[in-house]
Amino acid sequence: MTSPIYSHSVPVLKQMLTALQSILAQAAEHASAKAIEPDAFLQARLFPDMFPLLKQVQIAADFSRGIAARLAGVDIPTIEGSQATFADLDALLTETLAFLDSLNAAQFEGKESSEIVLRPGTPKEKKLSGQAYLANYGLPQFFFHVTTAYAILRHNGMPIGKRDYMGAY
Repeated sequence: MTSPIYSHSVPVLKQMLTALQSILAQAAEHASAKAIEPDAFLQARLFPDMFPLLKQVQIAADFSRGIAARLAGVDIPTIEGSQATFADLDALLTETLAFLDSLNAAQFEGKESSEIVLRPGTPKEKKLSGQAYLANYGLPQFFFHVTTAYAILRHNGMPIGKRDYMGAY
């Protein structure tokens, strides 16, 4: 039997990152076809105090690696956040998906009750069970950034919809 903590994390993260990768490819193609400067999308925000599309994608990728690594009990791979183009974001998501593919369900066995410590040794330190970390912190954070990236593109005229957001499931 596959660990529920695995089946509720890695396949979900992969589905949404793959969908995000697809809509970013559509955005790059749309920008090219309509002679729109790519930075018009990459630096777009929903509101001035929010991160732009580029950062939303970086954070979504970071959260997906962090969630999976913490639950699998492996080191979180760090990828420098120097992406500046659609091609860079595509490479980031490809690398992140490859990391997720490198994990197996057995690494997640029994992790529902394992302790996950966020911001260790700081005043903001928080300890959560693996289940609480995934359900109440990791996935909500991840979905926030994926959804915001989608919303930025949609708000800026991309002809994408719910099927694009959801991807294949």
